[in-house]
Amino acid sequence: MLTRPDVAVVGAGPVGLAVAWRCASRGLRVTVHDPAPGRGASHVAAGMLAPVAEAYFGEHQLTGLLTESAARWPGFAAELAEAAGTDLGYRTDGTLVVGLTTDDLAEARRLWTYQQGLGLPITPLRPTELRDREPALAPRVRGGAIAPGDHQVDPRRLVAALRTAAEQAGAVWRPGVVGDLSEVDARVTVVAAGCGAAALTGLPVRPVKGQVLRLRAPGRGAPDFRHVVRGYADGESVYLVPRDSGEVVVGATVEECADTEVTAGGVLRLLRAAVDLVPELAEYHLAEASAGLRPGTPDNAPIIGALPGRPGVLAATGHHRHGIVLTPITADLVTELIVTGEPDPLLAPFTPDRFAGTRRAGHHGPGSDASAIEEETCN
Repeated sequence: MLTRPDVAVVGAGPVGLAVAWRCASRGLRVTVHDPAPGRGASHVAAGMLAPVAEAYFGEHQLTGLLTESAARWPGFAAELAEAAGTDLGYRTDGTLVVGLTTDDLAEARRLWTYQQGLGLPITPLRPTELRDREPALAPRVRGGAIAPGDHQVDPRRLVAALRTAAEQAGAVWRPGVVGDLSEVDARVTVVAAGCGAAALTGLPVRPVKGQVLRLRAPGRGAPDFRHVVRGYADGESVYLVPRDSGEVVVGATVEECADTEVTAGGVLRLLRAAVDLVPELAEYHLAEASAGLRPGTPDNAPIIGALPGRPGVLAATGHHRHGIVLTPITADLVTELIVTGEPDPLLAPFTPDRFAGTRRAGHHGPGSDASAIEEETCN
């Protein structure tokens, strides 16, 4: 006779897998429901752990959560690497924020001045100081700043490690598609299904498309730059994430639509901006072009906590562009809520009840909301 699980996690991206690992490590019986673990937004993500460079105007509470989660990443990465017996591609070289033209530099400076005002560690650099750190930067780059505490991890390695660690801790896989939460039998159900959370819960989670490129250095060597580079090039925002494997991730577009087609225009915009900032990338091989769907929310902040009117159902979704950096803290907060029944004060600004009255109708059935999402297209 099968024992009813304590926790069912719907969704096996980094957040769902980390929740499963943490819960199973605490002795809870855990099942994970996902037909294709790690094939959602995380498969396309670049893996920047950037609480400083990602701090935007009007998002004070979110910035605090990003900063707290980033502070947990070194210990989280070390613990996970040991548990899974694998390397996560975790790097601590820091991030350079640069501007190609005078206007680009003014835009970058406007943002980092705001970040400095929050007390975040970001230091302006002159053009010569930038090129001393990264000689591969184009001579045209007018200036920038360094955020030494903004790091990176390889999301694909992260997902593989989390799955291994969760399985070794006792989590059990259920590969079927969950069309309705009534199909899941557990004491607590955690919905960590990204954009799919809208159909399952009625929460206002929408797909935000991002196109991303993966380049590879010639000769299988490492790229000739080591920092993550986030920049503006003739008004185009772009990031470049170098990996020890020789890969460079270039991203990302931000499109309010739900298809995952790669477009010629998207590739052109990303490559032009990337090569403007680091000219040597023109000689790299184009290894992959892909698109994924970030789970966005009306206020750009995640939705974490108990679902109003749905006893035993918790949400861990809506992380938008911050899913990787917020993985440790989301897993910790959700696990503590399950184990103790008491929400951590850090959860207060991010609970589902802040959207009371805006939940989408008809979410109890598997059909209507899911098909509506699939039919959205870019204008």
